[in-house]
Amino acid sequence: MSDWSFLPELALGSVNSVLIFVLTLALSLPLGLLVYAGRVSPFKPLAWLVQFYISVMRGTPLMLQLMVVYFGPYYLFGIQISAAYRFYAVIIAFAINYAAYFAEIYRGGFQAIPVGQSEAAFVLGYSRARTFFTIKLPQMFRTVLPSITNEVITLVKDTSLAFAISYAEMFTLAKQYASTTASMSPFIAAAVFYYVFNIVVALFMDWFEKRVSKYAI
Repeated sequence: MSDWSFLPELALGSVNSVLIFVLTLALSLPLGLLVYAGRVSPFKPLAWLVQFYISVMRGTPLMLQLMVVYFGPYYLFGIQISAAYRFYAVIIAFAINYAAYFAEIYRGGFQAIPVGQSEAAFVLGYSRARTFFTIKLPQMFRTVLPSITNEVITLVKDTSLAFAISYAEMFTLAKQYASTTASMSPFIAAAVFYYVFNIVVALFMDWFEKRVSKYAI
C-alpha cells in the first residue's frame, strides 16, 4: 500500500462527517427552541426537568453521552444493537447535546430584547404568537448569531468523536489506517480536511452574519 492510497477511503469518511454535521444542525437548532420553551415554562416541574437536562448535557462529555445513547438500549433494556444503529446513535447524541447549548444561547438572546417591544406589540393588537415569530424570534436570532457560529465551528471538530463507537467517519478511518500502516499520513490528511471544512463553515457563517445584519431592526 502506497503512503497515500487510503485517500479515497478517507474521502468517503468525510462524507459521513459532513452528514453528521448537517443533520445535527438541522435537528438541534429547532430542538433548542423547544428546550428553551421548557426552560422558561411557568410550569415549574417542567422547567426544573429541562434545567436538569441542560445541566447534564453541558456538564458531561459528549463522548460519554454518545456511548450511553449507543450502549444504553442493550444494557438497560436488553435490546440487541445492530451495526446500523451506530449512525442513529451519533445523530441522537449530537442533536440532544447541541440542543441544550443552543437553548441557553437562545435564552440569552431573548433576555436581551427590551420588554417595551412586547408591550408595544400588545398595544398594536399583535397576538402572542405573532409577537414571538415576527418581532422576538428574528431579533433573538440576529443577536445570538455570533454565538451560534462558535458552536457550529465547534461541531465541525466534534464530529470526530463518533470514533468512540467506531462509526466510519473521517477520524475513525484515519485512526484505523494510521494503526495499520504505522504512518502519520492519515492523521495529516484528516487534519487538512477538518481545517478546510472549518474555514468553509467560518466563511459561510461570516457571510451569513453580514447578510442578516442588513435587516437589523
